[in-house]
Amino acid sequence: MNDLYIRELNAQALQVKHTFFSPKYLALVTLVIFIAAAGLRIIINAQQANALQDYTAATLARTVLVTQAKPGDLQRTLALPTTLRGNNESIIYARTTGFVAAWHKGIGDAVKKGDLLAVLDTPEQEQELAQARAQREQIAARFDFAQQTLARWDALQVKNLLSQQELAEKRSLVRQSSADLAAADANVKRLEQLNGFRRITAPFNGILTRRSLEVGDLIANTGKELFAITQIDPLRLTVWVPQAYASNLSLGTQVSVNIAEQPATKLTATIERIAGGIDAATRARQVDLILNNPKASLLPGAYAEVSLQLNSEVKSLIAPAATLIISDQTQRVAIVDENKKIRFQNVKLGRDLGRDVELLDGISENDRLVVSPADQLVEGEEVKTLEWKAVASAPQASQNAASEKNQAENKTPPNKK
Repeated sequence: MNDLYIRELNAQALQVKHTFFSPKYLALVTLVIFIAAAGLRIIINAQQANALQDYTAATLARTVLVTQAKPGDLQRTLALPTTLRGNNESIIYARTTGFVAAWHKGIGDAVKKGDLLAVLDTPEQEQELAQARAQREQIAARFDFAQQTLARWDALQVKNLLSQQELAEKRSLVRQSSADLAAADANVKRLEQLNGFRRITAPFNGILTRRSLEVGDLIANTGKELFAITQIDPLRLTVWVPQAYASNLSLGTQVSVNIAEQPATKLTATIERIAGGIDAATRARQVDLILNNPKASLLPGAYAEVSLQLNSEVKSLIAPAATLIISDQTQRVAIVDENKKIRFQNVKLGRDLGRDVELLDGISENDRLVVSPADQLVEGEEVKTLEWKAVASAPQASQNAASEKNQAENKTPPNKK
């Protein structure tokens, strides 16, 4: 009985084992596993897609630097280039023709008005002067003889011994001789003055800056320069003030003068003359200034800068020049509104201050301006902002913004490790 029972149990176990390893059973189990794996994969993909969408939305938001415009200063300092010039500057030429006999003053010599600079040798003019004087004596002799003759004829006319015609001829001869004598006197004076031009003298007090002659040179009165003289105290400066500031000038205003070679020296000039109009070619107004130079420490011809303090009634805003977008002769800026979206706004420019510009219209102090806006920015684009602290820190701020953006772009998305 026990053997029979054992055989039945073995048969049942063999039947169960046969059922478990049957192809149908294995296929059913495999199908269930595939279905479970597919469902799990769908769930995981959905989670990853949502995470990737959130990551993409976060990284696609552009990071921009923003700043705000500041009120402009109503008092403006305008620096203009100029050249130091003598109050009087003159180039001395010859008024007669001759050879240089001697020169007595050279470059750097201080001279006074009337000092002898050079002497010319003019033998031909001396001979002409001697000849003119001799001719003048001949004419004077004829004039005296004509007067004596007229006196005798007047005496004969009293006795009615002469006709009126003969007397008129004698009187006409006297007037003619008198005119000839006057012409001879004028010619002598002309030659004496011309002969006096042999002596080259200084026209005013100053310093000689150039000498262009040597002993023996042939000098003609055709425009050759002999000397250049400059009055160095005071000095004269001329600046051209742009039209935008030309109305804020007044006579007698004290302005500072800066010379690169003398940075520690404080120089002050005075506005002496202001042009009555604006030059149509340069759109600027000429201003002449006087600078005292009692110690002759400043040299004519040196470069200098004049700083004009000008008051303006125009209220403006000062913004970094990097905020400007210039295209098709249109100036505009990119503004980030309260919804962190980009808005472009046209502006009106004022002065160019180098790293900053003056904006006269188009924005307010509360507007957040984009610094160095990218060409890819579009109207209405949503962005992230990073405060632009100062002009000096702009490169570091840009580097921080770029670093932050690169970290965001290089960050591994969720479930992508």
